[in-house]
Amino acid sequence: MTVEYPVNKRNKVRQLREKGRYDKDTVHRILDAGLVAQVAFIEAGNPVVVPMIYGRDGEIVYLHGARKARVIRMVEASASICLNVTLLDGIVLARSAFNSSMNYRSVTVFGTPSLVEGNAEKLRAMKIISEHLMPGRWDELRAPHEKEVKMTGVIAVSIDSASAKVSTGMPVDEPDDYAIPVWAGVLPLTSKLQSLQDDDRLLPEAKASAAVRALQDRVL
Repeated sequence: MTVEYPVNKRNKVRQLREKGRYDKDTVHRILDAGLVAQVAFIEAGNPVVVPMIYGRDGEIVYLHGARKARVIRMVEASASICLNVTLLDGIVLARSAFNSSMNYRSVTVFGTPSLVEGNAEKLRAMKIISEHLMPGRWDELRAPHEKEVKMTGVIAVSIDSASAKVSTGMPVDEPDDYAIPVWAGVLPLTSKLQSLQDDDRLLPEAKASAAVRALQDRVL
């Protein structure tokens, strides 16, 4: 049985309700496919949105930043935050500008943030974020220096509520518009990692590992 997030005033999809999804499988799948979260919070009474890299472990989303960065301090001080991850899949070209749109997969999360403390827990969270961005890479690299761990800020956000919104398919035009001799359809859009590019200071014996090579041509 699919487990769903409870629907409340914060996470209820109001526009195009038929596209709303509340099951955890869909929410987690979109979060796991994205690379950057747009994080929103209130600073001194004003709304602020900041892009942050992240990683998910169960019902916790970890956000990465510099420990002394303003965003880490502001998020840490917030009672609740909202984050969004959106993946674009295509431009929907209808027979009218009004009905033209985009195909997409989007997740909005509402949660309670807390600063990750202690080297062991912070290293665990840093590994989760690293493995989300570049799977298999963490164990190939040198261990982080203590100074680097101290300089890194990680915020843990509990997923208190969430919703996904998924739009697919061809344009839906007005009945009369189908008689207009104008092309309509979908222009697919794909976000994909490209081929590796060697660092100019790479040692001759240093070769890309299987984990790194596997990242090439990955479709998000």
